[in-house]
Amino acid sequence: MSQMSTSKKNLTLLFLILIGIIFEFPLEAQNFNQFSIKEEEKIIIFQGNSIFAISNPNNPEEKSIRILAIITAYSSTPWETDEDPHITASGKIVKDGIIANNFLPFGTKIKIPEIFGDKIFVVEDRMSFEKSSLHFDVWFEDYFEALKFGAKTTYVDILE
Repeated sequence: MSQMSTSKKNLTLLFLILIGIIFEFPLEAQNFNQFSIKEEEKIIIFQGNSIFAISNPNNPEEKSIRILAIITAYSSTPWETDEDPHITASGKIVKDGIIANNFLPFGTKIKIPEIFGDKIFVVEDRMSFEKSSLHFDVWFEDYFEALKFGAKTTYVDILE
């Protein structure tokens, strides 16, 4: 009887977990690297099986998704970049508004509102392969300005 009771409890627990996943599966930052944006459908596929609409609660007209990320800075110095410090991984010349990230496709627009307000950055560069998909590197013209910026944890809005 106790074996049957344990089996029923396990089955009930499994059922409750499945219901929780189906109806209230949270978007957690540590699993962010498992999503993809499908431009043509304007949806996010998260872990291959869940669909989330892309939207910004502060501005319903602007479609975006907000994530918590690490923001650092770099400049066009030989010890911070590869053999051509003024050319990004996408082949563009560095300029204000360039940002590096290892996960988002080149051309993706983002905002970092708590630090830079409404300024829009474009992903055109990559970082060292050890960096996570939740790490963004802002390009600065001046090495000392980039060094002074340091590292910050803040929200990033990935724009449509």
